[in-house]
Amino acid sequence: MKLSGTITALATPFAKDGAVDYGALKTLVDAQVEGGVEGICAVGTSGESPTLDHAEHHKVIEKVIEFAAGKVKIVAGTGANSTAEAVSLTKAAIAMGGADASLQVTPYYNKPNAEGLYRHFMTVADLGLPVILYNVPGRAGKEIPLDVVARLAKHPNVIAIKEAAGSVERVSAIKNLVPDFTVLSGDDSLTLPMISVGAEGVISVASNVIPRQMSDMVRFALAGDFVKARELHRKYYPLFHDLFIDTNPVMVKEGLWMMGKIERVFRLPLCETTDANLAKLRDTMTKVGILG
Repeated sequence: MKLSGTITALATPFAKDGAVDYGALKTLVDAQVEGGVEGICAVGTSGESPTLDHAEHHKVIEKVIEFAAGKVKIVAGTGANSTAEAVSLTKAAIAMGGADASLQVTPYYNKPNAEGLYRHFMTVADLGLPVILYNVPGRAGKEIPLDVVARLAKHPNVIAIKEAAGSVERVSAIKNLVPDFTVLSGDDSLTLPMISVGAEGVISVASNVIPRQMSDMVRFALAGDFVKARELHRKYYPLFHDLFIDTNPVMVKEGLWMMGKIERVFRLPLCETTDANLAKLRDTMTKVGILG
């Protein structure tokens, strides 16, 4: 299976009592489908996966599959820093049916060596659900070495890598090693330059609030129309920037709250942003036409 285009790293909405708000979740999924994205990633980092218990984790993925009704690809965030936990979460996603792939984050905090990383990802890939590797050293504390990426790419179920290391050069390096391996940007602001050197799309935070515009930008770029793609990039770059002035997904959830789509509820240790950050994001969202 090949993945390309815009895949939204969907936020998980909570009700005022702190429970998962499945009504709001349906509203978010509907907006993504209507906005023309190619896929939705459920319960990744942007979905506050560290604060969901396993029952909630399974149910959010199940409901996203149900709400999307086969209209977009579904990527289940089932990664963990324990291989046993990643296997358990992935098996649950396989059992419920409807997930097209899983997103497997680099094991964080325990910082395994290269061979440990290879065995971890191979163990999950052997389960049968297509795997997207997730390279995010800023959160995981560990990069997936290029030679490990090349080894993993030989597995028929390892289909792509999400590159969130902030490096366009690394995209070039991966494509030079394994030209047919799919690379997806993990940084909204670097999506355009990454596509210019061979990436096939983005797993996006910004598309939570601008699904149509993000999808259009990526489609223009993939079609080689970098003039139109660059126009959209320049218009929305301030938004790409301001969605990360606080820890993700704090700012994107603030944005969705200002749009009236979700409650302003987080789970500790995440919490609302500062008044100054909120005012900055509101100003940017107003200037680019998201808020009136």
